Amino acid sequence: MAKNKFRITEKDFLLANRKASRKEEIAKHGKQILFRTCTQKSKKVYDRKRLKQAGINKDDLPVSLQS
Repeated sequence: MAKNKFRITEKDFLLANRKASRKEEIAKHGKQILFRTCTQKSKKVYDRKRLKQAGINKDDLPVSLQS
């Protein structure tokens, strides 16, 4: 009988690297850093409040664009 050779697949390699990276991050900062703390709002959605905060009024536009 032939022995089965242990093979490291690409998936195993990536998982090991992620795990090591996480451990380094926790050792360095004391906790895991979350880069996505808030959801991003789509700019395509009409939002009157955002327009008011930006100070965009019809009076501020040039005469050629007011029509």
